[in-house]
Amino acid sequence: MKNYLQRAHDRLDDIIEIRRDIHAHPELGFEETRTSELVKSKLLSWGVEVEHSIGKTGLVGTIHGQRAGNRAIGLRADMDALAMKETNNLPHASQHAGRMHGCGHDGHTAMLLGAARALAEDRDFEGKVHLIFQPAEEGRGGALAMLEDQLFERFPCDRIFGLHSFPSISLGHFGMRAGAMMAASGRWQVTFRGAGGHGGAFPHLTADLAVAQANFVLGLQTIISRNVPATESAIVSVGHISAGDPNAMNVMPSELLISGTMRAFSPAVQTLLESKIKALAKAHAELAGAKVEVKLWWNSAPVINDDDAFASAARAAARVTDGQAVDLDIAPTTGGEDFSWMMQKRPGAFMLIGNGRRLGDGGGDLHMPNYDFNDKAIPYGIAYWLSVVDEELGSRK
Repeated sequence: MKNYLQRAHDRLDDIIEIRRDIHAHPELGFEETRTSELVKSKLLSWGVEVEHSIGKTGLVGTIHGQRAGNRAIGLRADMDALAMKETNNLPHASQHAGRMHGCGHDGHTAMLLGAARALAEDRDFEGKVHLIFQPAEEGRGGALAMLEDQLFERFPCDRIFGLHSFPSISLGHFGMRAGAMMAASGRWQVTFRGAGGHGGAFPHLTADLAVAQANFVLGLQTIISRNVPATESAIVSVGHISAGDPNAMNVMPSELLISGTMRAFSPAVQTLLESKIKALAKAHAELAGAKVEVKLWWNSAPVINDDDAFASAARAAARVTDGQAVDLDIAPTTGGEDFSWMMQKRPGAFMLIGNGRRLGDGGGDLHMPNYDFNDKAIPYGIAYWLSVVDEELGSRK
């Protein structure tokens, strides 16, 4: 189980080919039928037990160690792509219009497959390793769907571990932090309704929804500055506004939709954001003589690393890099990650792996149309997974 990087480079070209194949055929959340079938076929060909259709298109592979033991851990990778157009001119660029792997999930899947092959060939550990291939991480509820399908009842895990690409971290480096590391990610949607009408002749007879939304947007800015404690971090942003028809500019709309995102690191601030958004929407609707409907939901909880799992993950990453390239105090990020729902059920740790910033095709940041997972990061990810297994279930125990 030692020489992690050396083992990770064994037949690496095959894993890179898998990664690029997945990148060329991106699938949105709960639509990952091709990706799921590819993962299943590879695992079965390496002698790994597989159960599929967990959380719709998710699957779990199980590898039994050759040494007796009752402990089990879960290693998780996400598989879904984003609904966006790819601008890269690469041989493996997306073949599906309006779909692309803009967040590195193709790389995450490939790295866990690379680790699966190595572990299946050398089972020098005790207990079990559950390989969790999750669908629909990008806001469609994949983690919750797997949990609803009794993920941990069917595949008990003492600890769970996640890994995500990060372009701002240098290639060959890792980063994480103790405690709260990533924010809860939520969405809100406000619909104002009222009497529309002629904006030139009879504006006084309408409920001016444009004014209601304008004042509402201005009010949103005070939530963070005047309600969230200065020692806390939170975000409320507007992402979409729609009303009326651009071909009828003299008609005041009878319905206006405005929506956006919210982020917080603690349950208390999550509750505060919800209550303030609702109160502001209601107040400005009443002032305009309109009615309002508010919907709010959370796509993920805060990512909070368990202390013991954090220490284990840190040691595992340090062995891959000889301890010279692991930052254990990275700044918290307001990016969301639905692995957090699984971490609420089992002690876990979430690690960021360096993707490195590059120029030209494939050099974008996460969720950008010119992003492409850096294949040079694959062996570091495979090596990290092997080191985690050794740390948790190997001779070090």
